[in-house]
This record gives sequence, C-alpha cells and structure tokens, in this order.
Amino acid sequence: MASLKALKMRITSVKSTQKITKAMKMVAAAKLRRAQEAAEAARPYSERMAAVMASLGATVQVGPESPRLLAGTGADQVHLLVIASSERGLAGGFNTNIARLARKKMEALLAQGKTVKLLFVGKKARAPFMRTHKQLIIGTIDQTHIKNVAFADAKAIADDITARFDAGEFDVAHLFFARFRSALVQEPTELQIIPAALPAAAVVEAKPSDAAPAAVEYEPDEEAILAELLPRNLSVQIFRALLENAASEQGSRMTAMDNATRNAGDMINKLTITYNRTRQAAITKELIEIISGAEAL
Repeated sequence: MASLKALKMRITSVKSTQKITKAMKMVAAAKLRRAQEAAEAARPYSERMAAVMASLGATVQVGPESPRLLAGTGADQVHLLVIASSERGLAGGFNTNIARLARKKMEALLAQGKTVKLLFVGKKARAPFMRTHKQLIIGTIDQTHIKNVAFADAKAIADDITARFDAGEFDVAHLFFARFRSALVQEPTELQIIPAALPAAAVVEAKPSDAAPAAVEYEPDEEAILAELLPRNLSVQIFRALLENAASEQGSRMTAMDNATRNAGDMINKLTITYNRTRQAAITKELIEIISGAEAL
C-alpha cells in the first residue's frame, strides 16, 4: 500500500492536472464559437461556388482542350492524398479519425496497384504514416504560424498543389479533413479536388415542375470561364476544409478536456478515499500499539 506522503503528492498532482484541463476546456470553448461561426459563414459561398462549377461543367464536353484542373491528365495511376490535420494534440480523436480515413483510402489504392503520395497540412496526422509508409510522404505544409485561418493560407496550399500537378507529380488529388457537425460530432470527409469533382445534383436548382429551363449565354465561353474559376474553386474548397478543421479541432478538444476534467475528479475522489483509509489504518495501528504497551506495564 502506498504511503500517506505518496498519496498526498498524487492527489496534489492530479488536482494540478485538473486545473490545466479545465482551463484548456474553457479556452477551446471560446475558440470554438469563433471557429464555428467562420465555418458556417463559409459554407454557403463554397456550396454556391460548387453549384456554379457544376452548372458550367454540365455545358462543356470534357476533352483534351478542356482546362487541366477539370479534365485531369487522362490517367488514373498516381494519387495524391492531401491530409489536413492540426498542429497541436490533446484534441481527442480528431486527428486519428482523419488519418484513419486517409489510410483506408491509401490501402484501397495500393491494393489496386496505384501509386500513392502523401502531402500533410499540419503535422499531427503524419506520425502514424511515418512509422509505416514514410517512403510515400512527399512533404508537410507547416501551419504553426497561423492563428486564424485566412483565404491567403488556403490559396498558398492550392498553389502548391497546382504546381505539383502542373509538374506531372500526380494524376488525381484527394483532400481529407473533418466536417464540423457539433462539438460532439466531427465527420471525417474525403473530397476529390483534382480533377474537380462536379456533382450533378448541384446543377439542378429548385423550380416549378412546369417551368422551362432558362437559356443562358456565356461571355466569354464556358471553357474560358472554367479556366478562370477552377483555380479559385480549388482555393475555396481548401479554405472551407481548413475552417471546418479549425472548428472540429476546437470542438473535439473541448470535449476531450471536459472528459479529462471529469476523470481527474473521479481519480481525486478515489485517491482521497484511499488516503483517508490509509490514515485511519495508521492511527488505529498506533492506538493498538499504545494500548498493548500500557497493558504490558
């Protein structure tokens, strides 16, 4: 059984840890509100941008003359997985869930005989791949200097990916991030960003069933507009992913620190009970020794 001094030191240590986790929870809660507002504000713009791209993409015939960000290289052999995670830990399963989804995709591609390359935005999801697939990692984009995500940060990442694509380093690029649902739910998400995935559902807008489709004339032509909008759309989708990640990270950290604070409280209660029992046993032992000595006299 541990000594009274050791138990008292352990209780003091756990109390100090509890203060830290409680403070981290409060900081994460404050940051979560701002990050959630930013993520929710960006959703309508990114969704509308995707709808515009889908509408334009439906009017052009994808071919060799189409913009490369839409048509791709014509091959499907080399895949780039862009894995966005946080720069800091203590965020529950946030980074682990993103890495798990990316690993599942990576293993599926490797099983098909594809070549896979890994590019990390943030370092926390990199550790498990460093142990098993270090040879596939081609770079890590450092985000430690960023306090609040800005569009310029997303554009810098998009320019890096586009430069690698123009250099012929890959054929298809996939982006992995966590979509924010609530403080308790962050959904790992995969998005194909090159060639641009244009969902057909986004083309159709709500309108009366008897309404005739509107005739739209584009000036300049659709392909010229797409060539201009595709790089911006890539930056917008990455910007949204970074904002969703920022909100998801704070939500996951707040939940994790709340659980840690509760667990520390439970541990303090258990250690206090053990301390009191040990102290009572020591007092009882001393009383027995005193009484036994008095009787011997």
